[in-house]
Amino acid sequence: MKTLVVLAFISVLCSSAAAYDPLDPNGNVTIKWDIMSWTPDGYVATVTMNNFQMYRHIMSPGWTLSWSWAKKEVIWSMVGAQTTEQGDCSKFKGNVPHCCKKTPTVVDLLPGVPYNQQYTNCCKGGVVAAWGQDPSAAVSAFQVSVGQGGTSNKTVKLPKNFTLLGPGPGYTCGPAKVVPSTTFLTPDRRRKTQALMTWNVTCTYSQFLARKNPSCCVSFSSFYNETITPCPSCACGCQNKHSCVRKDSKILSITGVNTPRKDNAPLLQCTHHMCPVRVHWHVKLNYKDYWRVKIAITNFNYRMNYTLWSLVVQHPNLNNVTQVFSFDYKPLVPYESINDTGMFYGMKYYNDLMMEAGPFGNVQSEILMRKDKNTFSFKQGWAFPRKVYFNGDECMLPPPDTYPFLPNSVHRSPVSFSALLISSLVLFLVTGHFNI
Repeated sequence: MKTLVVLAFISVLCSSAAAYDPLDPNGNVTIKWDIMSWTPDGYVATVTMNNFQMYRHIMSPGWTLSWSWAKKEVIWSMVGAQTTEQGDCSKFKGNVPHCCKKTPTVVDLLPGVPYNQQYTNCCKGGVVAAWGQDPSAAVSAFQVSVGQGGTSNKTVKLPKNFTLLGPGPGYTCGPAKVVPSTTFLTPDRRRKTQALMTWNVTCTYSQFLARKNPSCCVSFSSFYNETITPCPSCACGCQNKHSCVRKDSKILSITGVNTPRKDNAPLLQCTHHMCPVRVHWHVKLNYKDYWRVKIAITNFNYRMNYTLWSLVVQHPNLNNVTQVFSFDYKPLVPYESINDTGMFYGMKYYNDLMMEAGPFGNVQSEILMRKDKNTFSFKQGWAFPRKVYFNGDECMLPPPDTYPFLPNSVHRSPVSFSALLISSLVLFLVTGHFNI
């Protein structure tokens, strides 16, 4: 019995820890339901999805949200979103509901839909920016009219079993909780109104739930060593090794080879690491009071381009960044006393889109940092980052003992006593020969 209790405690501890990101401890996606009005058999609600994650956005093909109704509710209509299936509505005569499924699945509408189908912050194909990158675009919303549900605060039953795909797995959603009603300002900002009832659902992300292998890797180089430390072999798993293509393959000239598939299956360039994305950190120059680093991000997936990409780096000298070229930069300070993490992302309309693998499938920039005389060093790999994240997922770094080292810090192998004795004997014989 004690063993079962211990195992249960460990499983709960691991599950909660898996969704905790030390570089973004408060990051989550909050889904808020605001009941705006009652109807004869239910209510009209505004559903708002806020992405409070600092550097993890929801990329194309966008979010998918589902839940289970507590009673026999139906969806009469939706504005700004739609369900993927209608379900069995054969018992209805006259007005037919938009969806009669017990567990509806909702997706955002695509850009360019007619105005009468649009709602505030809708219709972006499910793409939601990260809060730290663009707060104004870190929200998505739609309106839903629910029937056969409660018609008052006491009779409404909250939906349950929420599931969020963003766009793939990785998110775990908690139960819906009633919170104080949301307040709204009128357009002239002189009057406040409030929702009739509000509940929140909080979803957190875990990379361990999203995929079993990393989705990116990191390589290193420096001006003081000719050795390039590559990504570890099979850093992202080699399960796609049999279906990869060489960069000079004739397959790449076929029309439509870059079109994404419904299952998002990648078409990777054949590499030893087999990662969709590689981040390269090059220690470029050393000045008296500054030092300079070049960052290059390369896409090896022929079926994926990355919009609103982001790169997060943890390094102690990021507390003194002088200038960043070609990228936008924002310090991340989850713990106010520590400033060692920063987010890099593309400049809007310039390089915020990283194209699929090929000649244009890369972005790069340089960073100029001021030295701290008390901590700065090129020894023991200090100049290389501690952690690297691309699009919110942690990348695999090379082993520390493979980092480029200073020429004067080469680890010389110890000379054995027997070799030293033989060398001394040879020297003695040669010397004696010339003295004769």
